[in-house]
Amino acid sequence: MSTSRFKPVVALVGRANVGKSTLFNRITRSRAALVADFAGLTRDRHYGEGRIGRHPFIAVDTGGFEPVAKDGILREMARQTEQAIAEADVVIFLVDARAGVNAHDHEIAQLLRRSGQRVILAVNKAEGMRHAAALAEFHELGLGEPRPISASHGDGVVDLIEDALSFLDEADDDDLAAVQADEPEFPEDIDPDTIDLDAEDDETEAQPEQPRHRLKLAIVGRPNVGKSTLINALIGEERVIAFDMPGTTRDAIEIDFERDGKAYTLIDTAGLRRRGKVFETIEKFSVIKTLQAIEACNVVLLMVDAQAEISDQDAHIAGFIVESGRALVVAINKWDGLDAERREWIRREFDRKLRFLSFARVHTISALKGQGLKAVMKSVDEAHAAAYRKLSTPKLTRTLHAAVEQQPPPRKGIFRPKMRYAHQGGQNPPLIVIHGSGLDAVPDSYRRYLESRFRSVFKLEGTPLRIEFKSSHNPYVQGKS
Repeated sequence: MSTSRFKPVVALVGRANVGKSTLFNRITRSRAALVADFAGLTRDRHYGEGRIGRHPFIAVDTGGFEPVAKDGILREMARQTEQAIAEADVVIFLVDARAGVNAHDHEIAQLLRRSGQRVILAVNKAEGMRHAAALAEFHELGLGEPRPISASHGDGVVDLIEDALSFLDEADDDDLAAVQADEPEFPEDIDPDTIDLDAEDDETEAQPEQPRHRLKLAIVGRPNVGKSTLINALIGEERVIAFDMPGTTRDAIEIDFERDGKAYTLIDTAGLRRRGKVFETIEKFSVIKTLQAIEACNVVLLMVDAQAEISDQDAHIAGFIVESGRALVVAINKWDGLDAERREWIRREFDRKLRFLSFARVHTISALKGQGLKAVMKSVDEAHAAAYRKLSTPKLTRTLHAAVEQQPPPRKGIFRPKMRYAHQGGQNPPLIVIHGSGLDAVPDSYRRYLESRFRSVFKLEGTPLRIEFKSSHNPYVQGKS
């Protein structure tokens, strides 16, 4: 097997509930994969990064493998595992020491022998057992010396990975040094106190600097709206299972890809149902992973089903996205095949139930046919740029003064709030801090008016906007005793 300058790929393969996700979390030092005493929990390929000594590698978690499955979700899971085996540099075949060898293990072993891949046989859950007795029956799989491990306790895991990557020791040091992880670079936070508020602003502002980190795009929505189908259409392969059954995706799956020279990380998430309909424990974990994915991403693509009603759950999901401050693009999927009357009705329902998303661009698409995806990704890029846009303090202050001159804030009693200057206090979402006196009395309606003015002047479409008021206090006013 030839070595390369790319990180080696280690695929974890085995039947359901043998501990693949537990081992994945152990070797990637993460909790990225859902783990529960529940067969068939993992369904899609799940990628993570690990390192043993000087060797970085990519680990791939897979679903319970049933090579003989002919149809249904089990066949789709098997196809995902077969793809992971094909792209791996080494396969770790995991079996269960306590359950022993069964027919599924023999079927998987036969397929792995035919694949020609380098295979390491790992016997999991061997803690507290006499290794000679625990390993004896696994020799019949014909995959070499079985290695006893405990993924949950970590016993034997380091030796297992070192053995799996032993072929790398034959590579030149130059090749090994070239295997480096690209760490994302984030723009530094801007300290408002270091900004010269009296500086003159050049009217011909430079184009906004693009963020240099990889754009993380979370695709969310109710079950069965077409999230996985959209991801497969974007990357041009069946990377995740797209099956006509609600709840197919259970974990938050991250997928790196490039489009038009730009780097993205797509996050396929589990469909979010109403809280009253979330019964299974595993589904509750899936909801948590989806909400975490929203908070961790840069842009959210909210998918809505045009062939179903715009529901209160769509509004709840959208509300959480806005509260999280994430940039947002909306895609109304399954638009093809609808008549004009139905399309008009969907538009009216969207405007009525999701009117608070007026800052986001809305696209009509067909993920299955690949229609409208170019426009969606363009809006994603623009929303991302708006969320990280640098706002000039002089221009912010001039915009504020012009807005106040056109419509002053309402009085509270005999006093009217005074707004002196504004500056940017943060990004993603943009935060505008307004300084003055008596600003505690500014009503929400006037806050929305200012937000509209700032959004129009600075072209902040696609991102929520936060406005914070800071009132100065008269130092000569004595407190009451």
